[in-house]
Amino acid sequence: MNALPTFAAAAPVTMEATFALLGPIALFALVSSITPGPNNVMVTASGLTFGLRRTLPHVLGITLGWMAMVLLCGAGMQALFAQWPVLYDVLRVAGAAYLLYLAWRIARSGPPETGRADSRPFTFLQAAAFQWVNPKAWVMSIGVVAYLPQQGFIASLLLAGIVCAVVNFPCVVLWAAFGSALRHVLRKPGPVRVFNGVMAVLLVLSLLPLVSELVH
Repeated sequence: MNALPTFAAAAPVTMEATFALLGPIALFALVSSITPGPNNVMVTASGLTFGLRRTLPHVLGITLGWMAMVLLCGAGMQALFAQWPVLYDVLRVAGAAYLLYLAWRIARSGPPETGRADSRPFTFLQAAAFQWVNPKAWVMSIGVVAYLPQQGFIASLLLAGIVCAVVNFPCVVLWAAFGSALRHVLRKPGPVRVFNGVMAVLLVLSLLPLVSELVH
């Protein structure tokens, strides 16, 4: 993992150079946010079970939680992981264990009309906190920071965080809306349980790259 770039206070950076980052970072954020991953699988299942409106705090927590991760990685957390890689591994293992627990919960979820009484969607804070144990979110955050130039690093970092949030939110909303739309199609308990089972399997499969990396 690359260490955090050193700041070059004496090297000025133009606004043109800073805003030139908009396109590449927005494209990276789009591809990272719209492709399947733990967050998107979870909000799809939540949209099916609780509807889009009740899932929006979950979506907002994902977006702002990831933005905070990008900023904190740029502020020094990436360098901390470079110095003590074991901390990064511990976080990823903890995240994998938590994802397995969430997959189990999703697999047990029933139709909206017959869901468990204690079942409820993720809150904003729960979704934001989940990003810190989400392996894909770490890869996305470190990828953004690694792309930023040394000159004008702070300005570029702030811009990158904003761009990531602006791009990420509608992408995750689309997945939640997809799950919510399925409420009108999957009305019987059987199909809903099959769908939730598929979502749980996808959540587990999203861990395969992490497991492969840890093993090798």
